[in-house]
Amino acid sequence: MSELREALPRLTHPDGAPVRVLVADAESMVGDLLSMGFSLCGWEAQLAHDGAAAVQMGTQRRPDLAVLDTDLPESDGLEVMARLRAHWPELPVLILSAQAEPQDRIAGLAAGADDFVAKPFALEEVLLRAHRLVQRSGMTAAAGEELVVGDLVMNTRTHEVRRGGDLIELTATQFNLLKFLMANVRTVLSKERILQDVWGYDFGGRANIVELYISYLRKRVDAGREPMIHTVRGAGYVIRPAV
Repeated sequence: MSELREALPRLTHPDGAPVRVLVADAESMVGDLLSMGFSLCGWEAQLAHDGAAAVQMGTQRRPDLAVLDTDLPESDGLEVMARLRAHWPELPVLILSAQAEPQDRIAGLAAGADDFVAKPFALEEVLLRAHRLVQRSGMTAAAGEELVVGDLVMNTRTHEVRRGGDLIELTATQFNLLKFLMANVRTVLSKERILQDVWGYDFGGRANIVELYISYLRKRVDAGREPMIHTVRGAGYVIRPAV
């Protein structure tokens, strides 16, 4: 377990807040084990032992990942997943099940689960799969030096930016603009806010500067690839992992 913790990247939100995971398992010992494992990785774990509690917790505050047992009382794991996704359509979900036959795995994945682990399981496997799901979601960054959105990775210490492993050359201002977008992944940012945070002065007829630099970024980040930088008409710009 200690070796795995050292090997896994320590994930946080770009603002430094811990990753949030909702764990729902009918077996208290299993739930406690998972909660402890995630806590040791620096994550904030919420624990539920039935479907109703899982839905209540997961809808009150969006988790970054839900780990759901299929055999929950009141509402099973797949039903909980559907109800959570009604609130958070892009929520990553890992399903746990004592039913390990291929048809059970296929049914879980077909219902929309992002991953499926059969019981009994090794805690290290669940933690590794959980890390990968959260990293792919683009909602978090590797703590300290990296921002990660999909296959776009920025090292804030070396100022290296790579997409799909390919190095992207940026000027200092382009780098700062991309950093601001990545630190606010999936958040629509107005031109006024971008000007204030990247250039440091108030909006005053300078929208063309933002438009120009967004155009520069698109040519470097999105050229020949699935686009990540999007315009939201009348609202601003947003970066999202490519589909």
